[in-house]
Amino acid sequence: MRGDAGGPTGLLMNEEYRLKLVTAEEAVTAIPSGAHIAMGMAVAEPPALLQALANRVEAGAVADLKLWYFHSLDHAARTVLRYDLLDRISPHCMFLSRVERAIMREAEARGEAPPIEFVPVAFSEAPRLLSERVPLDTFIVTVSPMDRHGWFTFGVGNDYGSTAARSAKRLIVEVNPHMPRVFGDAMLHISEVDAIVEHSIPLAEIEARQPSPEESAIAQTVAGMIGDGACLQMGIGGIPDAVCALLQDRRDLGIHTELLAPGLAALVRSGAVTNWRKVTYPGRSVFTFAMGDAALYELLDDNPSFHAAPVNIVNDPRHIAKNPGVVSVNATLQVDLSGACNSEHVTGRQYSGSGGQLDFVRGAAASAGGKSIICCPSTAKDGTVSRIVPQLTGPVTTPRNDTQIVVTEFGWTDLKGKSLRERAEALIEIAHPSFRQDLARTLG
Repeated sequence: MRGDAGGPTGLLMNEEYRLKLVTAEEAVTAIPSGAHIAMGMAVAEPPALLQALANRVEAGAVADLKLWYFHSLDHAARTVLRYDLLDRISPHCMFLSRVERAIMREAEARGEAPPIEFVPVAFSEAPRLLSERVPLDTFIVTVSPMDRHGWFTFGVGNDYGSTAARSAKRLIVEVNPHMPRVFGDAMLHISEVDAIVEHSIPLAEIEARQPSPEESAIAQTVAGMIGDGACLQMGIGGIPDAVCALLQDRRDLGIHTELLAPGLAALVRSGAVTNWRKVTYPGRSVFTFAMGDAALYELLDDNPSFHAAPVNIVNDPRHIAKNPGVVSVNATLQVDLSGACNSEHVTGRQYSGSGGQLDFVRGAAASAGGKSIICCPSTAKDGTVSRIVPQLTGPVTTPRNDTQIVVTEFGWTDLKGKSLRERAEALIEIAHPSFRQDLARTLG
């Protein structure tokens, strides 16, 4: 356990800690059948608790569980999201990852209905959903070790976790010494915890992906739009990391982002980020969850230049817009000729979720000197399908009224102030040449 545990305060906290310390198997016995459970998302998944819960379900000791979460990773896939358990665990997922997509493919191969209950919700609304709409019985999450004053932190998983922890009837934490101790609105006192489980395991790491030639071309264009002093929000994937790699010569950049990923962490290490031009939390990089590699987690640990806050604060467009020069960089799957974006649906199926894209599109647009940038390679499926289309084949993630700058490997256009026909003509110009003629025919 980190920190000095000596002194009267430390002794009292250690005694309370000892009284609440149980095995993972003991901790989950309190979860009844029919319960609504939420788990920490992504890197904050609690592996030991998930395994103990899966074992209990498999043994027939508990059933009819409703599991609420955003963005699962491998620990959940191997335990509570095993296909053979999904007749007793109902995943209420608010953002699909490769884990749920694999489950849906297996269901299709079996000729069965997909056992995933997808819940459409903006990431910023998740805390309110889980605290006001869902009768949460239990929240399980990984936290950093307790200090001598009795405080854990939510580490890389503030997001909806800090709200769910305080709205659930029961809070079970999995203490992992590898979880970074993070500053900001990320503190959790031992008096708020019902049970403590200890489990030392390296945090999940997300393998970096090299950008494709098309993504590299997009990154060059986007980087050219970002000057000194910009306040950055970057999504996940090859394009954001490639953009960040091109910004290391900038000065006084700021960070106010939903996801803190390795690309932004590298910018911090380069010295390009100072956060001194920001209005909110000057001098600190603001995020709501982090996911990446060991170097990122090490940078976060005990570092007061980072500030973690709940997603309903970080993703609030009114809060985002207080900072000048916000540049929001996000990816999409389709853009129609009016500028509407589908960023979550592929070939008739839910692929991911709306996440926080629209919040940052609107926050950047309302920022003084801000830019909202939506990126996508011009084609999919090895060049056989255009991503710029006459009409979307899925839901609207970012409405046409909100879309500002769209970038493909063939260039960029700013749609603000353009008529429908002008938008269509501008988007056709940055579509893949193989599809431009067919797209133009749709204009009449």
